[in-house]
Amino acid sequence: MDATRREGHEGTGPGAITPDGCAVEMYARLPAGDEPEIVAAHVPAGARLLELGSGAGRLTRPLVERGFEVVAVDESPEMLTHVRGARTVCSPIERLDLGERFDAVLLASFLVNTADEALGAALLGACARHVAPDGCVLIQRENDRWHDAATVPRTWERDGLRIRMASAEHRGTDRVAVRMEYAYEGAEWSHSFVSRVLPDAEFEAELAAAGLALDAYLTDDHSWARAVPAPRG
Repeated sequence: MDATRREGHEGTGPGAITPDGCAVEMYARLPAGDEPEIVAAHVPAGARLLELGSGAGRLTRPLVERGFEVVAVDESPEMLTHVRGARTVCSPIERLDLGERFDAVLLASFLVNTADEALGAALLGACARHVAPDGCVLIQRENDRWHDAATVPRTWERDGLRIRMASAEHRGTDRVAVRMEYAYEGAEWSHSFVSRVLPDAEFEAELAAAGLALDAYLTDDHSWARAVPAPRG
């Protein structure tokens, strides 16, 4: 295995592939969906926002357009070359320590569901380390229906990009090996990775271990959550 590749993550297709198997050229084409609206509805207007795992700026661009001051963090320099309108920082999230606090910290793209539990704890630790005492952390999670065997395989389209969840193989009680496939204007990519099933109670316990407390679930399916710094003492 390539020393830079994360265990359980593979990617194929034209262009650079990041350590977690993401294809840079594909992510540069991936539209944002409804995520910017969810963020904007639960973060104060004009807030200073730290986006952890920004990738190629799928969410960064629409958040900047909505008037947020965004600092975009990603471990892939190839991804960050596509980001516009935001200050960029090239760093693994788990090792990030900017010495700054933000009105809001964003951990999207289901990063909290990493199969590496120690990494998951470190990601939440980075959120807690950078959120202002009166700020909030917005976290995107895989919902219970995401890996439902009855819905796999399934295909959908966004702005001409065809997205297919080709397989979701359950491994034990809390791991799912997923293969995603993408096609756009004759180019094809794939992304294979392992997710951890993270029920609400376990998620909330991991927030607490990081010094955060659940404030609210923002969507009916609990795929978005807002956390705040936990009271001390």
